[in-house]
Amino acid sequence: MNGDLAETATAADAVSREAQAWVSRLTSGEATTADLAQFERWRSSSATHRRAFREAKLLWNVMGPAAELSRARSAAAGIASHRSQTLLGRRALLGGAMAASLAGVAIVVAQPPLGLWPSLTEAMSDYRTAKGEIREIRVADVALELNTQTSIALRPPSADTDLIELIAGEAAVATERNSRRYVSVLAGGARATARNAAFNVRRTAASGCISCKTGEVVVAHGGAEVTLQSQQQVSYDGQGLQPVVATDLAVVTAWQQGMLVFRSDPLSRVIDEVNRYRPGRIVVMNEELGRRQVFANFRIDRLDEVVPRLQAAFGIRVRSLPGGIVLLS
Repeated sequence: MNGDLAETATAADAVSREAQAWVSRLTSGEATTADLAQFERWRSSSATHRRAFREAKLLWNVMGPAAELSRARSAAAGIASHRSQTLLGRRALLGGAMAASLAGVAIVVAQPPLGLWPSLTEAMSDYRTAKGEIREIRVADVALELNTQTSIALRPPSADTDLIELIAGEAAVATERNSRRYVSVLAGGARATARNAAFNVRRTAASGCISCKTGEVVVAHGGAEVTLQSQQQVSYDGQGLQPVVATDLAVVTAWQQGMLVFRSDPLSRVIDEVNRYRPGRIVVMNEELGRRQVFANFRIDRLDEVVPRLQAAFGIRVRSLPGGIVLLS
C-alpha cells in the first residue's frame, strides 16, 4: 500500500511539474503556435492535467507580477512577423492576442477572424466552454453556470471575497445562502460584488451587462457605482455605466433552459447570439437587413432551424459556404 501511495504522489508531482513548465512556456514570450496546440492537447487529455494547470496558473498569478515588473520594459508589445516561426509575445499572450492554424499555415492575429476559435487569453483561462457547451462548476461558496464560449479565470481571493474574472462570454453566479463571503466578478472594466445573491454577467469584446436575479449586486465601473435589485440590469462600455433598467429575467436566463428568446431584437443581434452556439458563422451582409425586428424563440439544440425560419419570415437570400459559413442578404 505504501508503494502505491508513493507511486501516486510521484505521478502527481510529475503532472504538477508539467503544469508549471507550461505556465512558464506560455508566459515566456517564446511560445509558438505549435506550443499552443500541444498545450491544448495536454490540458484536455485529463481532469488531472486541467486541475494541475489551474493550480500552477494561480501560483503564477500570485508570484508572477513581481517578476513581470522587472521585465515590463522588454516584454513583447506585439507580433513578431519576420521570424521563421511565428512567436507569441508575452504581452500578446496575457493581453488577448491570438494564435491559430488554418489549413496548416500558422497565423497570429489580435482577434480570431469571425470568432471561429478562442483567443489566447481564453486558452489560458481556468475554465472554458466550447461552442454550444453549458457547464456548471463550483468555486468555494459560489455556484457558476457557464454559457457557451465562456472563459473564466480564478484570481487570488481576499479574506472575505472570492475573486473571479470573466474573460469572455456569460455566467450565471449564485452565492451560497447565508454565506459570510462575498464574490466579486471582474468583467472588462466592471466589477460586480454580492453576497447571498444570484446574478448574470455577460461580457463581449467592448461591452457587457449585469442582471440581478435575487438579492443585491453592487456594480462598479471607473468612479461610478450602482446597486442592482432583483429584475434590474445595468450595461456598460468603455465610457462607463449606463442607466439602470428593468429587465425580463425570463429572457436573460432563457439559455439556462436551453432556449434563446428574442423580443423585437434587431436581426443583427439575433444572429450574433445564434453564432455563439452554432458551429461556423452566419453573416448578415447588409445593414438594412440587420435592422429587421425579430420576435422568436429558438431551441439551442435545434439551431439548424434558425436560417430556414428567418428565410421564410423575411424572404432572405441564403448562400452557404464551406466551414459552416452562411451569408444572409
